[in-house]
Amino acid sequence: MTAWPSATLADIAPIVRREVDIQPDHAYPELGIRSFGKGTFHKPPLHGADAGTKRLFEIKPGDLVFSNVFAWEGAIAVASPDDNGRYGSHRFITCVVDPSRACAEYLKFYLTASEDGRAQVLQASPGGAGRNRTLGVEKLGRIAVPLPPLDVQHALIARIMQLTEKTRQVEAHLDAVERDAERLIRSYIFHPQGAQPTKHRMSELVSQRQPDVAVDGTAQYRFAGVYSFGRGVFPSAVKMGSEFAYERLSTVRTGDFIYPKLMAWEGALGVVPAECDGMVVSPEFPVFTVNTEAVLPEVLDIYFRTPDVWPALAEISGGTNARRRRLQPSTFLSYEMPVPSMAKQLELRAIYQHTQALKAKHAAIRQANSALLPATLERVFGTSIKE
Repeated sequence: MTAWPSATLADIAPIVRREVDIQPDHAYPELGIRSFGKGTFHKPPLHGADAGTKRLFEIKPGDLVFSNVFAWEGAIAVASPDDNGRYGSHRFITCVVDPSRACAEYLKFYLTASEDGRAQVLQASPGGAGRNRTLGVEKLGRIAVPLPPLDVQHALIARIMQLTEKTRQVEAHLDAVERDAERLIRSYIFHPQGAQPTKHRMSELVSQRQPDVAVDGTAQYRFAGVYSFGRGVFPSAVKMGSEFAYERLSTVRTGDFIYPKLMAWEGALGVVPAECDGMVVSPEFPVFTVNTEAVLPEVLDIYFRTPDVWPALAEISGGTNARRRRLQPSTFLSYEMPVPSMAKQLELRAIYQHTQALKAKHAAIRQANSALLPATLERVFGTSIKE
């Protein structure tokens, strides 16, 4: 097996920096680079009067741009036509690729996706522990890149871009299917056909339980948590009893309803899933047993994870600080929610369970889809660029 001839970046993509004479009455829209080869993004303009001692450099479409502090984790991008007229600080290194010898996108993929390319960028970015690494300008220029003929580079990039677009389309399709399924489920509660749901106070639907665990400082406790914005209940940290000040905790069981007092107003409410059965929560999390003769846990979960419901919860949450409003259990128990007939709830449960099974399949597809592009890039740069 014969490798393609290599060339250094200094030879095929020399550094070109275009420092700007900052004017106090001008605005300078800045550019950012995402890590892991995920491209550029746009920052708000910096006004010249606010620049102080900051230096700015113009970035042009086609530039191969490096963040000198995060290049080691793939903060390398090719500036697109949409990035025209943007600027970067002294932390941004711009290289202009010789179009007769190399394709900028090929170089970016080699440096961010191939094992050898990533290793060379890491070696050129010395530093201490963690993320404190800075790309050296001279070391950047010495990075060697295997260089197939230009037509081969373009063909490789075309294949990669086609695959990227296909994986994006798959993700978009899965997202659309799940959004449609959620709209269908929520329509049973919010826009039902036929008999209208009857409003019930939460005190008719759930019963609060008091903490049942006396904390032992030498014992270990597995906590459950609740994500904000309707993302549900999840397994959280494991802590020793000596690591927190609470004297008592509450055990949660599958099908219980819980929320953190501080974050309920932004959608941190949900039903405990099976994987959290037997975990504990602090007294800041009211725990409720669901009256399943009146309401099914799935209905509660769907209802309180719906964004349209959260503003009403925010209004009844007390507190002067916008982000520290507490929803007290006594107030929550007075809240009224629409409850469909049990026959409709059972229909909703069947659809909900079908939807959950569908999401599990989608998660497996997403996992395979997300692995496809990195695996292809490794294969392309590991073997295809060699004869």
